[in-house]
Amino acid sequence: MKRFTLLLFAFALQTVHAQKNIDPTPEDISTAKKLREKYSKDDVAILEAAETITFELGKKDQGVSVTNNVREKLMNIGHRADIQKAEFYDSESEIQEFSMKFRNDKVAYFLVKDEFYKSDDLFYNDYRVKYMTVDFPVQGYIYNYELNKKYKDVKYFTSLYFHDDYPTVKKEFVITVPDWLEVELKEFNFEGYAVKKSKKADPKGKGTIYTYSLENMDGFPKEESTPGPSYLYPHILVIAKSYTVDGKKNTLFNSTADLYKWYKSLVDTMDEKPDAMKEKVKELTANAKTDDEKIKNIYYWVQDNIRYIAFEDGLAGFRPDASQNVFQKRYGDCKGMANLTRQMLKLAGYDARLTWIGTKRIAYDYTIPSLGVDNHMICTLLKDGKQYFLDGTEKYNSFGEYAERIQGKEVMIEDGDKFIIGKVPVAEASANKEIYNATFKVDNETLTGKVNGSMKGESRASFLYGYNNTKNDKKENALQYYISRGDKNFSVSGIVTSDLANRDKVLTIEYNAGVKNKVSSFDNELYIDLDYTEEFSGLEFKERKTDFEFSYKKDYESNITLEIPAGYTVTRLPEPLNVNTTDYAINVSYEQKGNAILYKKHFLIKNGTIKKSDFTNWNAAIAGLKNLYNETITLTKL
Repeated sequence: MKRFTLLLFAFALQTVHAQKNIDPTPEDISTAKKLREKYSKDDVAILEAAETITFELGKKDQGVSVTNNVREKLMNIGHRADIQKAEFYDSESEIQEFSMKFRNDKVAYFLVKDEFYKSDDLFYNDYRVKYMTVDFPVQGYIYNYELNKKYKDVKYFTSLYFHDDYPTVKKEFVITVPDWLEVELKEFNFEGYAVKKSKKADPKGKGTIYTYSLENMDGFPKEESTPGPSYLYPHILVIAKSYTVDGKKNTLFNSTADLYKWYKSLVDTMDEKPDAMKEKVKELTANAKTDDEKIKNIYYWVQDNIRYIAFEDGLAGFRPDASQNVFQKRYGDCKGMANLTRQMLKLAGYDARLTWIGTKRIAYDYTIPSLGVDNHMICTLLKDGKQYFLDGTEKYNSFGEYAERIQGKEVMIEDGDKFIIGKVPVAEASANKEIYNATFKVDNETLTGKVNGSMKGESRASFLYGYNNTKNDKKENALQYYISRGDKNFSVSGIVTSDLANRDKVLTIEYNAGVKNKVSSFDNELYIDLDYTEEFSGLEFKERKTDFEFSYKKDYESNITLEIPAGYTVTRLPEPLNVNTTDYAINVSYEQKGNAILYKKHFLIKNGTIKKSDFTNWNAAIAGLKNLYNETITLTKL
């Protein structure tokens, strides 16, 4: 006990000593206040950030490794702050230093945790994270952060970004490339940024030092539905092309062919035993009369029966799992699901190929030989001179339809020792048509009537995804809740749908609806608010900093017919709203037709994106739409 007390006393002395001369100076406080004025929504800023990147030959020609050293000076620009610093690693990398120090260079003893990374829908075999929670007690407080991370293989070191989660006063990259290594530093999105760069001979040895720096950067905006960072921010792709040892040149990723060769080498190491699926394939194709039926039965079985789980595991993050493993486990990542689809189709006699693809989140194409080019794998079916792209992770897409996230993207299709570059077709917004027709009448102060709708393409897939992920034991209740969006004023009953398991037909739905608090009366007049959905009303972008990307291109139409109550006449209808641009259209109108009022809405998002450059016009359109939503129909008693 006495020894333990002495240890505590010693630690306390060490802590007191460590905290000498660490309080903010008047200059620090002044700097923090100025930065706070500039970055009013941030509590922490990076005053200085320097990253040094060096390369080293492995022993016995085991390739090229990379060491990335990061040093940051972090300042609290708010009154106090708690942040979390984290770094991920796996079997192909290791963290050699991960520390936080006071301004006097004494270690700040924050608890560092090192554990497997976990998420509800993600599975990581050896993907780990080191992290610490850092407490900044007062404005102007400074910590010095250091990270030393080693990548065992240069191909896994792909990119360098200037921006950070926090605003950064200055950031610098110093990349030392030895003469024996051929590296391309490919620059992206430098336009509009004052990036300074220089190149000089390495005074310590044979090589070249490249220096890049940038000042006064905002932190990454905390916004949803944004384009991927590779579209938005200045960054450098590091592409190691070859290295030379004892006069022998060793090719790394000098061309797309080299990238494919490496991918294929991983595929070739799989221990495939497709006979495990033979009986299932026979079962799925036994009663199918056409090729399309056979293909759909296999494809849809994979979608319905294999649980998608994202998988990160160093090398295994790029190598597909054997098809029989995915089949038996009933789960897999995109690579495993693509491989299972391929093998099952091959057993049925079709030409199916593994296919690499980068989703829309990635700005690059296959002219760039880098692991940063793709992040997904699908299966391509070659049939009758056409390419059909099958993505088992898209649970509700039909054969021949493609998710928005891969439309227009290049694919690399296996072809023995060669490869085929293709492109996923792009669908028009009309492919996702969603239309609702409703008829209502006034029943006291409630609107009652019937609604019928239809959905196809991505709108159908989105509906099925939302419905099936609504947490409710009774599917009927789940469907009611999903349709009403939980609005207590909107009641739904008598729901009839088409077969929700049929991906090949337009999804149809009809139900009885009641909408409360939409009718009011005063003297001889009725005031009716006929809109109970108010689509797009929340999509104003007053402070948004990046383009807004919808999950898919939209073609949405609503037609509501209101029966005019006996003994009333229409004395006022809201004015129409018509906005038409190259990227979107919003058209809303009221019209009297005989003894009824027709309320029509049509929203067309042609490319699935609202550009930041068009936010002013878009916001004006939404403001007009909200004003219209606030207006009512006026009926006067005869």
